[in-house]
Amino acid sequence: MSKRLIQAFFAVVLVIGSFAMSVAPAAAADVTIKMGADNGMLAFEPATVEVSPGDTVHWVINKLPPHNVVFDEANAPDAGVAKQLSNTKLAYSAGDGYDVTIPDDATPGTYNYFCTPHRGAGMMAKLVIK
Repeated sequence: MSKRLIQAFFAVVLVIGSFAMSVAPAAAADVTIKMGADNGMLAFEPATVEVSPGDTVHWVINKLPPHNVVFDEANAPDAGVAKQLSNTKLAYSAGDGYDVTIPDDATPGTYNYFCTPHRGAGMMAKLVIK
């Protein structure tokens, strides 16, 4: 083989290898949502969160328990996903909570959720799946 052919071969391998490494998949994110605001209000903090399939959401008791996380299935982009994300069991102690990983096949859109005992007090929020 000629020297030029070998150099061309290695140049092509280098270009292809560089491209393959530059399109690595995005890493899944971890998001924490406080149940009960720092200021003592009955609220989720933050009130709106954007996530992607594969991300993990941690809802953690912060103030004024008990709390839970119940998604509005009737008005969700996908009632099955809303049901899968819900946790009707009440958490009572600071630091307790609930974790969920957004399913890979989750329908994108805005999913509204609330805390059952504090819904009337306005403890509602949004999870936006991209």
